[in-house]
Amino acid sequence: MALKKLLLILVLAGTAMVIADAVVTPAMSVMSAIGGLKVGVGVIEQDQVVVISVSFLVILFSVQKYGTSKLGLVLGPALLLWFFCLAGIGIYNLVKYDSSVFKAFNPAYIYFFFKRNSVNAWYALGGCVLCATGSEAMFADLSYFSVHSIQLTFILLVLPCLLLGYLGQAAYLSENFSAAGDAFFSSVPSSLFWPVFLISNVAALIASRAMTTATFTCIKQSIALGCFPRLKIIHTSKKFIGQIYIPVLNWSLLVVCLIVVCSTSNIFAIGNAYGIAELGIMMTTTILVTLIMLLIWQTNIIVVSMFAIVSLIVELVFFSSVCSSVADGSWIILVFATIMFLIMFVWNYGSKLKYETEVQKKLPMDLLRELGSNLGTIRAPGIGLLYNELAKGVPAIFGHFLTTLPAIHSMVIFVCIKYVPVPSVPQTERFLFRRVCPRSYHLFRCVARYGYKDVRKESHQAFEQILIESLEKFIRKEAQERALESDGDHNDTDSEDDTTLSRVLIAPNGSVYSLGVPLLAEHMNSSNKRPMERRKASIDFGAGPSSALDVEQSLEKELSFIHKAKESGVVYLLGHGDIRATKDSWFLKKLVINYLYAFLRKNSRRGITNLSVPHTHLMQVGMTYMV
Repeated sequence: MALKKLLLILVLAGTAMVIADAVVTPAMSVMSAIGGLKVGVGVIEQDQVVVISVSFLVILFSVQKYGTSKLGLVLGPALLLWFFCLAGIGIYNLVKYDSSVFKAFNPAYIYFFFKRNSVNAWYALGGCVLCATGSEAMFADLSYFSVHSIQLTFILLVLPCLLLGYLGQAAYLSENFSAAGDAFFSSVPSSLFWPVFLISNVAALIASRAMTTATFTCIKQSIALGCFPRLKIIHTSKKFIGQIYIPVLNWSLLVVCLIVVCSTSNIFAIGNAYGIAELGIMMTTTILVTLIMLLIWQTNIIVVSMFAIVSLIVELVFFSSVCSSVADGSWIILVFATIMFLIMFVWNYGSKLKYETEVQKKLPMDLLRELGSNLGTIRAPGIGLLYNELAKGVPAIFGHFLTTLPAIHSMVIFVCIKYVPVPSVPQTERFLFRRVCPRSYHLFRCVARYGYKDVRKESHQAFEQILIESLEKFIRKEAQERALESDGDHNDTDSEDDTTLSRVLIAPNGSVYSLGVPLLAEHMNSSNKRPMERRKASIDFGAGPSSALDVEQSLEKELSFIHKAKESGVVYLLGHGDIRATKDSWFLKKLVINYLYAFLRKNSRRGITNLSVPHTHLMQVGMTYMV
């Protein structure tokens, strides 16, 4: 258990550094590109560069909502042109100034450099980090491109062009060392300066978008795993499920990015902050890959040890260099990463504790059987739709309804909302029903499936009509199966059928963003292939009808009961389950559960937000679990 918690902390820390990287990457890219104005226009000062950079950043984050696919026709050729410019300018400078810089590939010069500069060489390592960063952002965009396409692009295009660009700058600086502050733009031929300046700014915006969209993907995965508060997620493409936009996160990143740019206007200080974020990601990745090599790939222990030791030593040396300049402004990134880590850790801890408590306290079927079909209260005419996050079992909040309200509806449907990895779910396949108790109880479980592009636009009357029609289809199908049973065997069971919901993937915290619920058509096909298993798993309580005529009469009676309940009205029952730390809990647990988690839960997006629940038909009951 301790190792699991340690692994969770490590993963959350790495994710927090990725989010911090999404702040410092736009700041670094845009300010370095705009800084070229100081070379092209002599009267431009650093303060003016900061103002222009702020304007560019606002524009950059404002266009994020349009997605990548809509801008891909423009961004792709622009980025390709940028890499060709890097390679071309590098070759030009190598030919014009000093082609002997290829000697830099000789590792002996590392020793000579440190021997000649000692401590200053160690400080310089922080700047060298920036030459090796960026690849993690490429692989974070796996929802947009395949692994092989990224590998081929990096090896055949990105790496050669970057090497030529850096070698060209080194050749230029060998004869123009005074221009080290703006080496790239100073090395550009004067006749090509403004075209290259324009392309570099476009490339900076593209690089910033890539890191921001990669962060959206990481946050979405964190939400699905119950490690981040629920946020509104907008899918910008019907073709690619991974292309998303998160408004709250987008504007939050912009605010922090502007704070970084305005507070640390020095490009070198932002570079150090960039190095801290990058090396934090690198070290976390190294540790996690080491675990994967040991546990998943089962690589030879000697190879794994050599990989981990060499990688961590190199990364720690670089990390010690960039940490030496934390006081220059890099601390802002560390503070932001710490805040994001605390948000994720608190949410995961609170959500997991809440879900485990709800599972433990769900009502046993024996209790419902003892209460009888009236459930120990008055069954008033009508239909109650009780929304909850449990895909199986009767939630404890239902017992709270029974003890709090003077009566309960004659028919109750437990509605659980799940999102499936398809753009849209047809209305005819929206709902998947199962009985929870014997037929006389009139209790049903309903899993409502929504695609990631589905938006609730119908009125609540239309929603209720579709739900009731789907319920009637389920009852008719069930009656047909009972009529086909010639042996008269009926299986009594005390819990609802799990076979239909066996492919429901539920995160440890019961997140409603879990995926993997089969569509109705797929479920029906599976049922037709296995009729005997289907009949065995059918929920049929009691003795059941002994003839086709009895089945038909029972069917008509139940459908009539549903119609009468529908005519009496449909009420939406919302149960808000909260958790509170017990009085004898530690102070830290009280602080986390009663204040931090409660604040995050209050300000996060609820699982039923996409449902247009009418206030006139709404009934809410709160329930607090002491943990």
